[in-house]
Amino acid sequence: MNGAACEARPLLRRVAMRLTASRASDVPSVELPTDRGFDATLDLLAEGYLFITNRCRQLGSDVFATRLALKKVVCMQGEEAARVFYDGSHFTRKGAMPPFVLRLLQDVGSVQTLDGPAHRHRKQMFMGLMSEGSVRELGDAVDEAWRERADAWRRRSPSEDIVLHDEVREILCRAVCAWAGISIAESEVEARTRELAAMIEGAGTSGVRAARGLYLRRRTERWARRMIIGARSNALRTRPGCPLDVVAHQRDERGRLLDPEIAAVELLNLVRPTVAVARFVVFAALALKDNPDMRAALVDADDANVEAFAQEVRRFYPFFPAVGGRVKVPFDFRGHHFELGDWVLFDLYGTNHDPRIWGDPEVFRPERFFEQDVSSWSFVPQGGGEYLKDHRCPGEAFTVEIIRRAVRWLARGAYHVPAQDLSIDTSRIPALPASGFVIRGVEW
Repeated sequence: MNGAACEARPLLRRVAMRLTASRASDVPSVELPTDRGFDATLDLLAEGYLFITNRCRQLGSDVFATRLALKKVVCMQGEEAARVFYDGSHFTRKGAMPPFVLRLLQDVGSVQTLDGPAHRHRKQMFMGLMSEGSVRELGDAVDEAWRERADAWRRRSPSEDIVLHDEVREILCRAVCAWAGISIAESEVEARTRELAAMIEGAGTSGVRAARGLYLRRRTERWARRMIIGARSNALRTRPGCPLDVVAHQRDERGRLLDPEIAAVELLNLVRPTVAVARFVVFAALALKDNPDMRAALVDADDANVEAFAQEVRRFYPFFPAVGGRVKVPFDFRGHHFELGDWVLFDLYGTNHDPRIWGDPEVFRPERFFEQDVSSWSFVPQGGGEYLKDHRCPGEAFTVEIIRRAVRWLARGAYHVPAQDLSIDTSRIPALPASGFVIRGVEW
């Protein structure tokens, strides 16, 4: 294809999109159910994970319009909405997240902010790091880090509190760095864990937690950038083919080496989400406490039953509530016309608790994963759709493996769970049992 034709393609695409929008606008559009009040930002802060579900029930619709931060947004939940949201053709992630959330969780230039060929090319790098063998290696690293930490717990006084969430975050920080080929000194483990945790903690608010997370993220990015530059210059010895080596030498879809800052962001997008799985581990511990018969059965259970338990933890407990998108090609859904640039929020938590899909969603029941077909549109704890084509989280296999390994440790271990506040405030994003899950007198 000659140069003129290549230059003409983006122009022709824009003209086609405008013609499509013009034809679609000739069809009468159904008015969406609309939330009461001028702006619902305070309601969102008060209701958190339940904000979209509450309005879907009040309005008798799983698609409705409201305003957040004075901006119009369409909220949607359910399997049918997931198919539209994650089919790869209707939405882009660009401009869909508040800037501070984007900076904390993904950052500019990361795989989640890309579309089309650039997204598919970068996603292949991540999927290449998620092979069966790689998942097993990370699981083994988690076991090793947990074993070392358990030795330290055993030496503590039987009356001393061990806050599981704090401990597991450090376990996962050590494990993911070992898996990724990142050399981390003992003296810096605590600081790196604290920085990564602050990014996760700050993502659900625009207040002090967010500001602290952004401040600490800059420090972590400098550290990751040093890792990338060191790997490229051979100043750091890296295992050939380890994640640090792969990310450091990754090229974009045009064959250019990634900018060191972008490569550092993608390295953190391997490390940070792994540390975030500590929340799921704590929820698994809570589920074991609340279901002692399940805990006893899991001691010698096969992998399939342990995995079903892990999946039910991911479905049942709150992780991140929703994901945003911007319409990139006008389309119609439920009789309503969505215009180019419209802001849409898809409800992850509400879809995982949709009674049309799950029947008894408020009951913790792992056997449901043996009883019904579960699709990538109905089960969306970390997004939906196809891994390579869509924006579905590539690290789900890692998440499940970490929870499986942790459940083995928690089911077989001897420890005391003292009286504490284990309530989960669903208005706080991201959510966690209030105490962080305290245990004492550990024996493994």
